Formats: sequence, structure tokens, C-alpha cells
Amino acid sequence: MEIAPEESKEWKRFLRLDKKGLNNISRIAVSPNGSHLSLVVEQTPEAIVQNQLDAYNARNLKAFLNTYSEDIQVFNFPNELSLEGKEALKERYGAFFESTPDLHCKIKNRIIIGNKIIDKEKVTINGLTHWVVAIYEVENGKIAKVTFVR
Repeated sequence: MEIAPEESKEWKRFLRLDKKGLNNISRIAVSPNGSHLSLVVEQTPEAIVQNQLDAYNARNLKAFLNTYSEDIQVFNFPNELSLEGKEALKERYGAFFESTPDLHCKIKNRIIIGNKIIDKEKVTINGLTHWVVAIYEVENGKIAKVTFVR
């Protein structure tokens, strides 16, 4: 959509960042010829968790790991630490992705409360269906904590 401010003085909405999973604009820049606008924004916690899910389903280890903080903690409910650190996550999920060609997760319900995303997940692993609730906590643009309820 092209906007010509010299021709029209009315405000027109052309983009909803919140609908794209983006928020918190920190910088705006206009190209020298005025034809492009650049924004520095953060992804919403929901968008970050969705990126993680998409990478999981694609078994894309690099993209999957990119959604997590370096000091990620993974718990089994209520507070049993099962994994700590991105390197441990890489080892566990790297092997898992390679050995599970039918791996797939479908979100059946999602609740968003601030930086917490609570997903009811239907997971297929080697032909078997598992139901899991995952509570993701996002801090500074990365998943910092996950608690699984099985």
C-alpha cells in the first residue's frame, strides 16, 4: 500500500503490528529517499512460542534452539528440573528430532497470561498420541522456562 502524505491529510491504518505478533517499537528509521520505513520491534511471547512450535514440527534444531535462552530450564510439574541450559536442550532434541520422523505437535488450546503461554498439546511420537500441557515463560525475547504437566 502506498501512502502519499502530500495528497491526503487523513490518517489511514496500513499495518497492525500486534496482529503480526510484534510489539514494543524501540527504533524507527526512514530511508534517505523516504521510500522505506524500518522498525525495531520485539516479538510477543505468543509469537516466540509459536516459532518454537513451528521449528519443533519441522524438526529444525537450529530454529528451535533460537527460541530459547542460554540458561533455559525445563521442569516436570510441579518443580522437578529435567533439563538445564541450551547445550543440554540441543543434545536431547537433536537426537529426538533425528529418530522421530513422524513427530508432530498440534495445539488444542492456548492461554496467554502476560509472558506465560499455556498450551494443551496433542503430540504424535512414533505413531503414539500423547497429551501434554506446556507452560512457557518468555523473558527478554526468549523462552526461559518450560514446565510440562503430563
